[in-house]
Amino acid sequence: MSINLEDYQDILGELSESSQRILEASWHEAAKVFSSQGLSHYLQGARSLKNLGRGCELVATFIQEAPKIGKEIGEDIIPDLVHTGMMMASKTSGAVIERIFATAAIAANRLGDEQMFRSYLQLLNQLISQAPRGIRPMLDNLEPLLSQLTLGGLRRWAMWGAQAHRTDYPEQVRYFGLESKESQAMLQQERKGTLFVDMHRRINMYLRALWARDFFMRPTSGDFENRQGYKPFIENYLMHLPDAFDDFEGVSGMEIYRATAAHCAAHLVYTKNPISAESLNPMQMAVISVVEDARVEQLAINAFPGMRQLWASLHIAQPTQAKTFGDYLNRIARALLDPGYEDTHPLIVKARELFAAEQSRLADNQMAWDIGVTLAHELSLLRIPFQPRTDLLTSPYRDDNRYFWEFEEFDFNQAEAAGYESVKQVRKYVNVMEMVNEIDCELAGDDAQEIWVLGTELHPYEETGQSYNETEGKEPVSDPYHYSEWDYQIQLERPAWATVLEKRAKSGDMQIIDDIVAQHKRTIGRLKFLLDAMQPQGVTRIRKLEDGDEVDINAAIRSMIDVRMNMQPDTRIMMRSVRKVRDISVMVLIDLSESTNEKVAGQEYSVLDLTRQAAVLLADAINKVGDPFAIHGFCSDGRHNVEYHRFKDFDQPYNDTAKSKLAGMTGQLSTRMGAAIRHAGHYLKLQKSSKKLLLVITDGEPADIDVRDPQYLRFDTKKAVEEVARSGVVTYCMSLDPRADQYVSRIFGARNYMVVDHVERLPEKLPALYAGLTR
Repeated sequence: MSINLEDYQDILGELSESSQRILEASWHEAAKVFSSQGLSHYLQGARSLKNLGRGCELVATFIQEAPKIGKEIGEDIIPDLVHTGMMMASKTSGAVIERIFATAAIAANRLGDEQMFRSYLQLLNQLISQAPRGIRPMLDNLEPLLSQLTLGGLRRWAMWGAQAHRTDYPEQVRYFGLESKESQAMLQQERKGTLFVDMHRRINMYLRALWARDFFMRPTSGDFENRQGYKPFIENYLMHLPDAFDDFEGVSGMEIYRATAAHCAAHLVYTKNPISAESLNPMQMAVISVVEDARVEQLAINAFPGMRQLWASLHIAQPTQAKTFGDYLNRIARALLDPGYEDTHPLIVKARELFAAEQSRLADNQMAWDIGVTLAHELSLLRIPFQPRTDLLTSPYRDDNRYFWEFEEFDFNQAEAAGYESVKQVRKYVNVMEMVNEIDCELAGDDAQEIWVLGTELHPYEETGQSYNETEGKEPVSDPYHYSEWDYQIQLERPAWATVLEKRAKSGDMQIIDDIVAQHKRTIGRLKFLLDAMQPQGVTRIRKLEDGDEVDINAAIRSMIDVRMNMQPDTRIMMRSVRKVRDISVMVLIDLSESTNEKVAGQEYSVLDLTRQAAVLLADAINKVGDPFAIHGFCSDGRHNVEYHRFKDFDQPYNDTAKSKLAGMTGQLSTRMGAAIRHAGHYLKLQKSSKKLLLVITDGEPADIDVRDPQYLRFDTKKAVEEVARSGVVTYCMSLDPRADQYVSRIFGARNYMVVDHVERLPEKLPALYAGLTR
């Protein structure tokens, strides 16, 4: 069924207007991530945080970040996140709680597990009491910390700093901000080789390539007190792998992950029935486990021979090891796997003989029971005591074998309920005939598995004056694009701080475009000669080349004359024919803020009217030259809602559809320019042209309703210009603000801007500017 925000009016009424606007902007993403119950918890959490009285920014951050967290580790964690925030309200400021919410998605992504995220929240709650000044700098550096440390490593690193600098607050800030040498040293000490979150996708693909099926994995973090951590295990239909592996005897952590995942997958594939533990003692169960490991590995090796070398490289048992019961278990494990391992002990020889004699029974795990009981009897004759806690296998990839003692058939329904087989909603773009012929999904809601999107208006056969889009459809909302934002006061980027939402550009009256063309007919005529000069001139010849496609007869004759006159001839007698082609992509980004609706001094038309006229003339000029171009616009209502309109895309022809969208341009809201430039740069990066030009047209400086410091968005826009420049995008600003000289050069550079003193001349200046920039 369709889940609508209007169904929760009782909760909406308690939120502030700004929080309601942010919730409306985030609702599309939340409805895709959360179930009906999850949405209820989501909204109740927003209401609870609002009632804390710690400001609207805290509520806004929760509203925006909660869907990202739910997408990473499931919706059940949201009530715990809200509960943690409310518990901390009596211990710290609202700004710190807001920072916890703002970085929670980073922690969820790096930890990748609901239970581990709960442990992370417990760690934060503990640090609030023991290191209150260190929590904020730690959160500012959370991404680099979690990219190097496990959760246990983070806990030991943080608790060491909290205890060492309990009363020295300035040093506490330096430690948790990674500025002190002690902090860096502890970070290196706790750092682990390979993290599960970095290997998860590779392991999934590796196992799928082997067995052509999916396996479900979760990380575990048992290294809170030491670096050892848990052994791998299989439980509740899931493979639980350590959240990090150090290198082992020259084998990389990545290879250990591959070996561990393949071993656990072999248990899931080849264990068909449980092994009975009735009347067995712990020593017998340990030996049977070793033989069962060898059985499933041999079946996997029969299918994939290369697995033997990978597993054998992680066994280090030697014939000289004969002190404990565990030494013999490790020697048996290696002997059953590695044919090249030489061990003459009678017990090891017998184990190999028994295993080789039962090869025909590999598919039946009763074989492991029979061989294990026989070997356990032989081991008991050695009179070596068995210690279950210490007599363990040393190979890091072997699991603890609880799986086949408590065996159950794999249940996909339970795995799906656990969140590891969820069906993602697919957005499918269709043409008119596909939409007309489809009847099965006619009444599908927002929670449907497929959402069909029609890019054009669909009108009924009857002349009703309204299209199906207006009567039945919904205004399409794009997936949110999150961009960082530069805070010049702390000299750091705020990750995923601004949210860009693409809105479908509305169509206007085509007569407006026709009137513009008629009004500027004389200007178009003057531009004709300039545009003709810019068009490619076919094939040109490059002469005086030593290496070319053909001989330049005139140059060759001159060289021969020089030879006859005993002079040094010119060896550059070749020439090459080159086709002259323009290779540039142009993006026009238009400021559509509320200020563009103001009338030009002494005129009846507005700044937006002039901007539209300039865009139409420029589009006509570029279209004649043949350069690929796009025309986009933007406005903003706070950092959570930067609206972005695409009037014409690079792959779209400049036809009546694009012209009608230009005619429908409207001015509203504010000007968060940095996020819009980053999003425009995203589309320009996709172009294959060698030159990329971003032409920004604005009537004022960057500003927004949630920013009071006028310098903040100026510095962020400057940073955005630098970011897209690193991708080869040249940004040029045409400003209509007469005071722009005070700030525009610092943002775009001394040569990358123009201030139009007479706004009414914009339509004729813009095409001429384009010609000069792309000549």
